[in-house]
Amino acid sequence: MTNPSKFLVDEREVEFNAIRAQGAGGQNVNKVSSAIHLRFDIHASSLPDEIKARLLALSDSRLTQEGVLVLKAQQHRSQEMNRTDALARLQQIVDDVSRPPKPRRATKPTYGSRQRRLEGKSQRSDIKSLRGKVND
Repeated sequence: MTNPSKFLVDEREVEFNAIRAQGAGGQNVNKVSSAIHLRFDIHASSLPDEIKARLLALSDSRLTQEGVLVLKAQQHRSQEMNRTDALARLQQIVDDVSRPPKPRRATKPTYGSRQRRLEGKSQRSDIKSLRGKVND
């Protein structure tokens, strides 16, 4: 079981719009607005500033220039299930950025890896040296 989220997204800060879903679905898809557009304004949210900064730093096509995260949920046939799905996906994104990235520690290549690299380079050099014109 996963541990509960530290930073819960307040549902009052999320704007839901019902739209018609795309794709196959027969007559139902043409007359029922079962898909959900979720809009979450990161700047206006009650999340901590460091979480907001990480959300805004995401290179995600669902993030607008104004700092609004837009998710579209159309997996299910019912509007309520799509709404729940969109909210769960938003919460997952917030959970992913709530864990700070591990700092990278610089390391040096080992002696063996340097030797293997140089050996590979010399083998390649030998192969290429055989490609020249043949002198009789």
